[in-house]
Amino acid sequence: MKDANVKEKIQRLLISNAVPIIFVLLSAVAIPLSGFTPQYLIQEMMTRVARNSFLVLSLLIPILAGMGLNFGMVLGAMAGQIGLILISDWSVSGLPGMLLAALIATPIAVFLGWICGTVLNRAKGREMVTSYILGFFINGLYQLAVLYGMGKLIPIRKAELVLSRGYGIRNAINLQGIRHCLDDLIPLKIGDMSVPLATYLVIAAFCLFILWFQRTKLGQDMRAIGQDMAVADSAGIPVERTRIIAIIISTVLACYGQIIFLQNIGTMNTYNSHDQAGMFAIAALLIGGATVARATIGNVFLGVVLFHLMFVVSPMAGKQLIGQAQLGEYFRVFVSYGIIAISLALHAWKRQKDRERARRSLRGQAA
Repeated sequence: MKDANVKEKIQRLLISNAVPIIFVLLSAVAIPLSGFTPQYLIQEMMTRVARNSFLVLSLLIPILAGMGLNFGMVLGAMAGQIGLILISDWSVSGLPGMLLAALIATPIAVFLGWICGTVLNRAKGREMVTSYILGFFINGLYQLAVLYGMGKLIPIRKAELVLSRGYGIRNAINLQGIRHCLDDLIPLKIGDMSVPLATYLVIAAFCLFILWFQRTKLGQDMRAIGQDMAVADSAGIPVERTRIIAIIISTVLACYGQIIFLQNIGTMNTYNSHDQAGMFAIAALLIGGATVARATIGNVFLGVVLFHLMFVVSPMAGKQLIGQAQLGEYFRVFVSYGIIAISLALHAWKRQKDRERARRSLRGQAA
């Protein structure tokens, strides 16, 4: 009986951590094949963790509230991009430009988050697919505003931002004015490696905020709603209002995360950057061992490292294996979409097994 319990615990541990284990094994194979030096990989990981962690951390609060993976985080990313377009037109550069972009984008993100939360309250139990489709809908409105409104209804003074027809924003925008303005705010060198210390301090402050928030009354209410919505409602917790607040907070944080992401890149793809940010952030969180129902700060950083490590080494590993670096590009697309499907399937299977285990224990007690 004891051996059976140990075997079951090991099986559950392996199932819970199946995705991180797979990626650790893939990395162990791909890193030697890629031929990259440890110094290069460490520098890349420091840069990518600083660039992407804030976006991934913005997903934690809706999971705490039982709303699953917030595919609607792209709404916040769109708001951040609108702020960046406007400060590029106004020629506000450096850290003041970045802060102004965040200030402009915040009310837009709050409004979009309120819309998303209201819609998701109408689709309880189907939040993830609803937020995914809502992202497509708002993306259409965003592209309508950027492609036709800016330059016509919203004045844009800089000719290099506008399409040749006289209105609509170009596909790529140079963010040279704010490029690395946060990353280089506190310069730090370790040997030949540059450490974006200021960005890491912002991320650390965000992690402390999440830990503090979970202990507040609002955070405890979200946790109660995530565990059982009906019980939380019976206890007098305003379920729908709290769920809307969770989505608004996540959307605003995703807005700030997208601004941090793009100041590191230095170039903005006007019509596609937000789509990539949302899908890659969710894939990274799942690769770190998170599930639809539970995610921690540790899952965020483990996932970002494993996900982006494979992004760095897979093209060269593919070239060494079959002579085609393009294999790595295909692998990136496969990973970002495939890992979400695998994680959701594992979550559904695990829930079914938990229900079967609960029924067996009840039958045993009755006997």
